[in-house]
Amino acid sequence: MFRTALRNVLAHKARLLMTAFAVMLGVTFVTGSLVYGDSLKQAAVDRASAGYDRISLNVAPDTTPDGPSATLDDRTRTKLAELPGVTAAAGRVSGFAAVADPEGRLLGNGEFRQGGNFAPNARGTDPAYRFTHGSGPTGDQTIALDEASAAKAGYRVGDTVRVGTNTGADSYRLTGVFRTDGSKLSAGGSLTLFSNAVAQRLFLQPGQYTHIEITADPGADVIRLGSRVESVLPKDTSVITGAQLARLQANLASGDSDTMSQIMLGFAAVALFVATFLISNTFTMLVSRRTRELALMRAVGASRRQVRRILLTESVLVGLIASVAGVMAGAGVASLLQTLFSPADAPPAPLVLTPVTVIIAMVVGTALPVIAAWLPVRRAMAIPPVAALGAAEPPAPASAGSLRNRLSAALLLLGIATVVYGALTTGTDARTVIGLGAGLTLIGAIGLIPLLSRPFVALVRPLLVRRSPVHGDLAARNTVRDPRRTGATAAALAIALTLASGLSVLGASASQYLERATTHALTADYVVKAPSGGQRMTPATAGLLKRLPDAAYSPLNQSTQYELGGTTSVLTGVDTATIGTLLRYDVIEGSLDSLAAGQIAVADFKARAAGWKVGQSLPLKRLDKSGDVTIGAIYKADEQSDLTPSITAPDALVARYDSAPSTHAILVATKGGPSRAALADVTRALGDNPALAVLDKETIAAEDTSGIGDQLNVFYALLSMALAIAALGVANTLAMSVLERRKEIGTLRAIGLDRAGVTRMIRLEALLVGALGTALGTVLGIFMGWALGRTFQESVAGYTLVLPWGRLALGVLIALAGALLASLWPARRAARVDIPTATAAQ
Repeated sequence: MFRTALRNVLAHKARLLMTAFAVMLGVTFVTGSLVYGDSLKQAAVDRASAGYDRISLNVAPDTTPDGPSATLDDRTRTKLAELPGVTAAAGRVSGFAAVADPEGRLLGNGEFRQGGNFAPNARGTDPAYRFTHGSGPTGDQTIALDEASAAKAGYRVGDTVRVGTNTGADSYRLTGVFRTDGSKLSAGGSLTLFSNAVAQRLFLQPGQYTHIEITADPGADVIRLGSRVESVLPKDTSVITGAQLARLQANLASGDSDTMSQIMLGFAAVALFVATFLISNTFTMLVSRRTRELALMRAVGASRRQVRRILLTESVLVGLIASVAGVMAGAGVASLLQTLFSPADAPPAPLVLTPVTVIIAMVVGTALPVIAAWLPVRRAMAIPPVAALGAAEPPAPASAGSLRNRLSAALLLLGIATVVYGALTTGTDARTVIGLGAGLTLIGAIGLIPLLSRPFVALVRPLLVRRSPVHGDLAARNTVRDPRRTGATAAALAIALTLASGLSVLGASASQYLERATTHALTADYVVKAPSGGQRMTPATAGLLKRLPDAAYSPLNQSTQYELGGTTSVLTGVDTATIGTLLRYDVIEGSLDSLAAGQIAVADFKARAAGWKVGQSLPLKRLDKSGDVTIGAIYKADEQSDLTPSITAPDALVARYDSAPSTHAILVATKGGPSRAALADVTRALGDNPALAVLDKETIAAEDTSGIGDQLNVFYALLSMALAIAALGVANTLAMSVLERRKEIGTLRAIGLDRAGVTRMIRLEALLVGALGTALGTVLGIFMGWALGRTFQESVAGYTLVLPWGRLALGVLIALAGALLASLWPARRAARVDIPTATAAQ
């Protein structure tokens, strides 16, 4: 049986090529996802844990919600350095430091803009940093920069660099450029080194350290040394080995890569699901053409089980060959993904191809053809040998009363009802219900595609006939000749378009909501913010804007740890004289003027949750201070808004309870409105501090929506693999159809249809199949996008459905173009059919 199966594979290798290619693409996607995920994780772990091997012990204060619980000073460092077995005890200082390039643009990622101290040893070097140019900073106005940041900005030793920290901004002379490891610098970040005294003054207090790194003597017992270290440490201070610290950092670094791998595997599963239709379609056509051959085998003594084994063995051989090719191609895809998605300044990471990845890929690639071929093989085995020897089984037309159609219609209706129920209900399980309904809806729609193909083609046929009477009519007839084959081919396109359309609807709706939320609430010209992970602004920061003439401004001074009417709350202090012109408050009850009288204004969602009313007096408590406050206004606000406070209070009220609130943002309105000159004036008034970003409405809206656009582009790129497989399905179906219709095509050529006409006929068939799949997929995608969007409306006020017609139309055009491209080879093959040979064929 194996020899027979091998001969059959070799005999039909051209027909099985598309199937093998589809399996290979699916396995490539799976392998690429696994290899990329493993490589990403290994690279992140290696980088995050690099450098800790030079640290024997690390001493740091215990952390609490209010910050470090203790301080480390020069006296403690000296004691540690004098312990037996200690080679060196380097005091480290760290904090936020933003570096600007010569044009004033920030360098690095907001989460990883770090500053530190250069701690030279007795030889004048710091083992944590390897200088490629110059040397470490020693004076008050000198710094050193990491190599990637210096190269990005074009800085060289001796240049003047503007650096902003929590205490303000200043200019420094660059004395050196260095390289370091992941223990000091995260990928994509920036690191600025100051002299020890300057770093302590900027980030802590003179003589204090963030942590102390201990290097043990060669051969020393680190565990025993740790016990001696603990004996001289102040209270609320801990010691950990470098190996333990490396493992901790490695565990933290592997989390993000796991998320990306799971997303990619999800899209790989979609690609494999789409490939299943192509493989099943191919085996259906192959088995149909070999009906007489299989019947003859059974007539001469082969049992059904033996013939079934032969056919399934063929699918296993195809899967094995395609899987081997897919594993090799997957490694290349992983390398490409590393190039596309890795940070530009990240070092190249080796690919990690584990035995587990190879086994998973081979099992998936081998099992997929067997599963897809099972139904066609089972259907072929049900045909009696005598009937099969007489004539090939004609395709069974899809009828409304068939069991398959009844079951599919039931699943479709049940799925739609489940999706609508999930969309109209609330709660955390709504999206799970919608996901279940979406699966049922998609399965039911796929099952009904053969039945839907006839009315769809009948609807589109007049347009084709009007455009091309002969070729359009022939294409329409050929498309509905075998509805099941057409439906299986269109289903692959429908799945890809459903996901793409649904993502487009959700992305466009979320983008418009974020953009509208920003532009609606903000009436000021500019918003001053500190980059994420950066400077902690205070009311004093807003005071710098006094230098700006004819400008109105108000800081948003956030203060936490309040108990307002028994509810944990955050109060935001504002300038009552200007806030009404800087931020739009849609007041529902009361008046915003009540702020000037010392009352508070509350967002509607906060008041609704607590049951508060306008005029109600509430007890207010923070730490050891307490009093009463009255609600003077309730305004409509979005709970997710980054600007509109949940509770707005006068600055004087906040200052009474909190002497050091954190300024979340500063709203600024200039006399002449936003302009390049006004932006420069505001920036100059703030001291040209690169740690403070001055943003206009357009910039804020772009920042809020850029993440959605970037994620959509990644998802579209991943979905393109499923679309490519679907296009292969169109090509494969048409190629097999041309092979089956050689005699018919030859007859058409003999009675006057030229080669261009045959080519046009095949292309129109491809367009009809593509149009069927794209139409169904787009409708389902919009429906799913609407349902999922409904689940956000409860928590995101102002979220509305947006249909991105341009993006949806682009998706349809891309799918139709893919179908048209897929028809080129089958059309060319049909046009080259030899008339005498074809018409003489039996």
